[in-house]
Amino acid sequence: MDRETDDSQVADANTFVLAHCNVARAKGSYEDPIMQGFVDRLDPLHELADNHPGFIWRYDPPDDDDTVLRVFGDDRVLFNLSLWESVETLGTYVYRTVHKEAIRKRDEWFVPFGGPSMVLWWVAADHQPPVAEAKDRLDRLGRDGPTEHAFTFKHRFARPS
Repeated sequence: MDRETDDSQVADANTFVLAHCNVARAKGSYEDPIMQGFVDRLDPLHELADNHPGFIWRYDPPDDDDTVLRVFGDDRVLFNLSLWESVETLGTYVYRTVHKEAIRKRDEWFVPFGGPSMVLWWVAADHQPPVAEAKDRLDRLGRDGPTEHAFTFKHRFARPS
């Protein structure tokens, strides 16, 4: 039986939450003028997400943590990892707020990543995924396509019961 479905078939909304990771390879450093439009939007978009219904948590490494650089091997890779109550709450933030303007302008600031740049998966509500787990999910999506272990907005899988 295909488990691909919409989020309306939630068995226990408090057991699993949605993990979301997106990555992008910047055209320059944060200080580079080409990145200014993105940098100017970053804090307001984080604040909007933090206050958006359904937002739970975002990975925020200490200043001296180079985990992302070690895992991705490229200091121009920008990394975002967050937890949300559902696919719908994340989708509303991504596609129905000013965030959608940043998506439309992404080619101004980023070059193709060379694989999936966004992945979704379900995690236990008390789990905050580390960077390596998110990278593994991106790799799985690229290798296997959408599965219950790594999926997309377009090809989503039901919350585990």
